Amino acid sequence: MAEKKGRDIGLGVPIPEKTCDDKNCPFHGSLSVRGQIITGEVVSDKMQKTVVVKREYLYYIPKYERYEKRTSKYMAHCPPCLEVKVGDKVKIGECRPISKGVSFVVIQKLEGEKR
Repeated sequence: MAEKKGRDIGLGVPIPEKTCDDKNCPFHGSLSVRGQIITGEVVSDKMQKTVVVKREYLYYIPKYERYEKRTSKYMAHCPPCLEVKVGDKVKIGECRPISKGVSFVVIQKLEGEKR
């Protein structure tokens, strides 16, 4: 029987082919993912092992009976085994606070930059 390269986190996301030794990796470390699951686009990867993910959504204004477009930015820990760059669509999951502003972790790379 072949040995698995990581643990299944139970959200229907595939285990990455590449392995890492990051203790805050949900696949190869001991970080548990629970709570919200959000999809968005990576807008910055200048921090070490952290990316900024932008999410756009529609908000209903009852007075005008219309929707307005709003955006939110989330800082998420990025394990080295996923290799995420600016422009990638990613899925992030909520976890315990890793630092002051980071409470999410990247769990799946959905599609890459189109150039």
